[in-house]
Amino acid sequence: MNMRTPGPGLLALRAEMARQHRDALDSYHGNGQVAASIATALRNRRRLLLLGMGASHAVNRMVEISYRRLGIEAVSLPLSEQLYAPLDISGSVVIVTSQSGESIEVHRLFGSLKDHRDVFGLTLEGGSTLAQSCPSLIGRGGTERAFAATRSLLISLALHQRVLADLGSDPAPALSVLAAPETPDLSAALAALLSCNALVFSGRAMRGLAEAAALGAMELGRLPALALEGGQFRHGPLEILGKDVGVVLIKSDAATATLVDNIAAQCIAAGSPTILLDASGSPAPSGAIQILVRRAADVAAALALLPPAQSLIIELADARVDNVGTPLRSGKITREE
Repeated sequence: MNMRTPGPGLLALRAEMARQHRDALDSYHGNGQVAASIATALRNRRRLLLLGMGASHAVNRMVEISYRRLGIEAVSLPLSEQLYAPLDISGSVVIVTSQSGESIEVHRLFGSLKDHRDVFGLTLEGGSTLAQSCPSLIGRGGTERAFAATRSLLISLALHQRVLADLGSDPAPALSVLAAPETPDLSAALAALLSCNALVFSGRAMRGLAEAAALGAMELGRLPALALEGGQFRHGPLEILGKDVGVVLIKSDAATATLVDNIAAQCIAAGSPTILLDASGSPAPSGAIQILVRRAADVAAALALLPPAQSLIIELADARVDNVGTPLRSGKITREE
């Protein structure tokens, strides 16, 4: 671990993470009315379009499978893609996710939505353009100050869990994770990845979390990182494997767990340092470094695995980058296309 005095970017990241579980629980309990309205609209329409950019899009990717399991035809799309190649939303509920509620794409989107009825927002800013433009789920604790998304991801997952609960999904496993978070030992995984010059993050049911983690590795560690759904990883990209390419596989208690193990075995055989972020409750393949949390599925698994993934990425970035968390080319709110 880097022993330098933490800079303001790193301190901001740690401060966000220190409060994220409490804020996520408060967000879950404080948004019942809007969540119920979204659930009612979804029961009527049975179709959902999830729109977001960056980490917000990754959150949407984390939860779309959970909506599908409840019979909702859910699709997540980058908000920018909806602007230039729009899907027909006439029969859909739309949830627009933006931490700030002020990105350029949010401003442009509402000019095109016109009179569509069932549009909802998800944001940390109750006074934002997004929150003022449609009924919105509002995360507790206000604006996220750190550059890379941490607290906002956990809060957004909790807000989706509130909607899913109103649709009939049992919230108890997710709430249990938030009430008693785990802090698994990351030292072996960190040591294994320190010598890598590129990373691959992959999962099956957890592919959205892989996308969020890869984004964090690029933003904070300035490290080339790919995020690949597990099936996509098999179709050619396995050629990237080797001792300089670290692989982080994300595994939940799902029918696809054995498929993640099969990929892990191939990565290990190819010489890639292979980490398993694991909520499956099943053994890890020999040679993998396992970061183990309680057995969980769906949103509960994402809530359990996200904080250790965040910590691993931040510590790896701190070992590689001076003044980690202070961007050179980006800003917290993207105001230009």
